[in-house]
Amino acid sequence: MKLIIQIPCYNEEECLAETLKALPKSIDGIDEIEVLIINDGSTDKTVEVAKSFGVNHIVNLNKNSGLARAFTAGLDKALNERADIIVNTDADNQYCADDIEKLVKPIIEGKADIVIGSRPVSSIKEFSLLKKLLQKLGSKVMRIISSTKVEDAPSGFRAFSRNAAIQMNIFDKYTYTMETIIQAQAKGLAIECVPIRVNPELRKSKLMKSMFEYIKRSALTMIRMFIIYKPFKFFSIISSIFIFLGLLLGARFLWFYNSGEGAGHVQSLILTAICLIIGFQVALIAVLAELLSINRKLLEDIQKRLKIKNYR
Repeated sequence: MKLIIQIPCYNEEECLAETLKALPKSIDGIDEIEVLIINDGSTDKTVEVAKSFGVNHIVNLNKNSGLARAFTAGLDKALNERADIIVNTDADNQYCADDIEKLVKPIIEGKADIVIGSRPVSSIKEFSLLKKLLQKLGSKVMRIISSTKVEDAPSGFRAFSRNAAIQMNIFDKYTYTMETIIQAQAKGLAIECVPIRVNPELRKSKLMKSMFEYIKRSALTMIRMFIIYKPFKFFSIISSIFIFLGLLLGARFLWFYNSGEGAGHVQSLILTAICLIIGFQVALIAVLAELLSINRKLLEDIQKRLKIKNYR
């Protein structure tokens, strides 16, 4: 069984050496371990550092395309290199490399398709109280949206089986962490979480330039993925809200009408009609969106078959 550890990098010459030194050389159940660096348009000596450590594979992106694009490029390369398991970790040595064995074990045993490392968020010294609260809140919202039990949704320390990696289609340009969780649940892939350790911080996060920006992008990503993978549920919720408001306003008008005061509450009747019309229109959109979703699933099935054929 072949494991490829992929590391997306953007100007990581100062941290990459520490990360590469820590990677395991052998793991029970794994016959081969190879390292893949995705150079996301670095302008420093990231590639030189990688070569000095004898990294097996280097993918060079012409310009800085973002974490999501680098992650996808890494999956494609790893699949082309016949990887059975792909582990993604960060170049800043945030995650304890010894715990890679924990990540791959459920996949080796056939218990999971994707394994996500759960950080001890509450005890990470470098995280502010606000960041800890937001991390926990974000993971809780993701559990609700994705109908999974993921404990640490933003964690980038995760392992993919070959089957899971083939089925991943990343649309978001910002990050892949949340999208892959929703995709996995929608495609019936088994997700498991394992507790992992973290190392002292070597540098500040490049992904989260500001707390406000991180919250905004994360929220937009969640909503976008919810619409893509659960369109009927998303639009049905909106439709139900408008229909409920319409019925509530309609009941209010009837109450006053039966009391002989209907003439003074015509506005409620107008709002009732507006809310009901919007509600039923959104319900129609929900049906159409579900039909489009079914079509997308059929196309993804065809894509999966083609990928399996191409990656043989």
